[in-house]
Amino acid sequence: MNRRSFVGVIGAAGAAQAGFGQTTPAKKTRIFVQQNYLLKIGPQGARLTDYLSKTYLGALAKVHTGPTLVLEATLATHLPQVTVFTGYQSVEEMWSVRAKLDGDQALEAATDAWEAETPFENITSSLLRVGDYSPELAPLNPQPTTPRVFEMRIYHAPTWKNMRGLEWRFREGEVRILTKVGAAPILFAPTVIGADVPNMTWITAFENEAARDKAWAAFSADPEWQKLSAESRQRYGDNPTVRQIFLFRAAAYSPIR
Repeated sequence: MNRRSFVGVIGAAGAAQAGFGQTTPAKKTRIFVQQNYLLKIGPQGARLTDYLSKTYLGALAKVHTGPTLVLEATLATHLPQVTVFTGYQSVEEMWSVRAKLDGDQALEAATDAWEAETPFENITSSLLRVGDYSPELAPLNPQPTTPRVFEMRIYHAPTWKNMRGLEWRFREGEVRILTKVGAAPILFAPTVIGADVPNMTWITAFENEAARDKAWAAFSADPEWQKLSAESRQRYGDNPTVRQIFLFRAAAYSPIR
């Protein structure tokens, strides 16, 4: 992989919206770069783990204090798969961090060594805009002692009006309802640059599989959710029905688990 392509080929985006969250930092995360590493069964996974945990994340931490979440897929259309979310306050900050990483000679040498053998089957990158209803992504205090179950859903809307309806639902109460039933909100972000737009990537976390099943059963039966869903259809048309669902656990070395 070309060193300068590591953070993905992405362009400038419009202004992003502020978020509320678990913490109250002076400046909020406005965008995320999502990178999906599709791997072959074999040594690629261990080599990627070694590179990210021992080299890349350390170099990133020297020049960037924004949130980073590294997820390992347990249920996905392609396995093995590792997904990395890196948050920034702006597109300009993203480019600044990228420039600093590109100038890190030790990182470049380590990346060249990692790439000496085929490092992955494929990689895709997307630029996501954080919704103003999305919590600030931050480590739990204390960190979980056992890996949580992270569920990522990608909702595709047939029109931008339907996408506005999806955002309206989250803003008007769906995020709060998810919290109430035990689905911890992690990230809610429409895609700015990526495949199959308009779409939204959203992630919730659960203590375990049983807690996940219990939370979704409670969510479906929640009267407040049913009312909100009906009102959304009346205002914006049918809710997005085409969706992808992935399950992950946080990598042991992920800054956020």
